Amino acid sequence: MNMPSKPSRLRGERVTLAHGGGGRAMRDLIEEVFTGVFRPESGEDQARLSSDALQVPGARLAFTTDSYVVTPVEFPGGDIGKLAVCGTVNDLAVGGAQPLWLSASFIIEEGCEIALLHRIVASMAREAEAAGVKIVTGDTKVVEKGSCDTVFITTSGVGVIPPGRDLGAVHIRPGDVAIVNGVLGDHGATILAARGDLALSAPLQSDCQALGHLMAAVAGACPNLRAARDATRGGLASALNEMAEAANVSVELDEASLPLRPEVKGMCEILGLDPLYLANEGALVLFVPEAEADAALATMRALPSGRAAVIVGRATERGSVPVRMTSAFGGTRIVDMLVGEQLPRIC
Repeated sequence: MNMPSKPSRLRGERVTLAHGGGGRAMRDLIEEVFTGVFRPESGEDQARLSSDALQVPGARLAFTTDSYVVTPVEFPGGDIGKLAVCGTVNDLAVGGAQPLWLSASFIIEEGCEIALLHRIVASMAREAEAAGVKIVTGDTKVVEKGSCDTVFITTSGVGVIPPGRDLGAVHIRPGDVAIVNGVLGDHGATILAARGDLALSAPLQSDCQALGHLMAAVAGACPNLRAARDATRGGLASALNEMAEAANVSVELDEASLPLRPEVKGMCEILGLDPLYLANEGALVLFVPEAEADAALATMRALPSGRAAVIVGRATERGSVPVRMTSAFGGTRIVDMLVGEQLPRIC
């Protein structure tokens, strides 16, 4: 039998400045919208953390933080809450860590719909559970209308790197292959279409997803996994340039192997954008020795987040430029770091 839900103590349908004032209204907002869903174990002003993974000799902590200001805050395939959880989980995972704990801080604009906050928080709770992490602490602030855009979220994450694992771009060697886990550019193209400024419509969804389980599986299957990066702002091109510079190698890309949806290609052609620079929120690029490439591909393709995994290039001895690409017509072009901003506020 379904138990009747508790009546809401929140008055009105929108956030007011009183919800950030430190009194009863703020307590009601926090308890009903946030802690009632996240259920942190400590009722104190700090989270108290323990894990068996920390007891293993040689284990190290990993820590990361990021802020999210995407507009619109809800879009096909996700919302700002899902983005915040997945983005922070992925920053830990690509460094070889097992993500365990998150904090979540909210800057809320006066007038924000409380129903929207409920949806965002529910989305965060679902993603955190799926990723195997706990949201253990947080904060809320309410600012005057116009001082922010609906809601901004900052998440920090803590994970544990097991002993013996040391992923980093400096370990990439000539001959290593570059693998992506799936299609590229979906998130950036989805956000662009969702804004409606250019009267574009396309059946696209953000690729926003947590990649912790995928990274753990690949690390287990490939003992010589070199490094991984999530290809977020600046896309695959910027991620590869950063990795090539750190390793003092060059990377040769094969345009024909890049996994791009026709809708994304078409949108980029219309707007004069390069899909290599479009943001992704569920795509990563990793490097493994060529001898472990088949194992990496098989492992990735066995998981939903890696079904479309493919080799897109390889590391070579350092040349005149960090990254170049062989086109479908046999020519080559330089793939530089993103200059300027292709699309603002995509995460």
